[in-house]
Amino acid sequence: MDIINIHEAKTHFSKLLQEVEGGKPVVIGRNGKPIAVLCAYDSALSPLQPRQGGQLKGQIWMAPDFDAPDPEIERLFYEGDIFPPDRRP
Repeated sequence: MDIINIHEAKTHFSKLLQEVEGGKPVVIGRNGKPIAVLCAYDSALSPLQPRQGGQLKGQIWMAPDFDAPDPEIERLFYEGDIFPPDRRP
């Protein structure tokens, strides 16, 4: 088993990918010790599935007015001082 060091793997990444496409896994290492294996992607083994919503349906409640304007915040925004009291020019 040949171990390719990280620097060489970064330099020759395209070539390594061609080897992987050919069916040969590549071992990448640091200081001669293996740390990762570069192998072909197998979609049958992939845990990635299309996302589906609704898992928390019935478990979350949102107030009907959750996005209603807050009069105090609006007053401060439109009528408040531009600078805090201790930062006035």
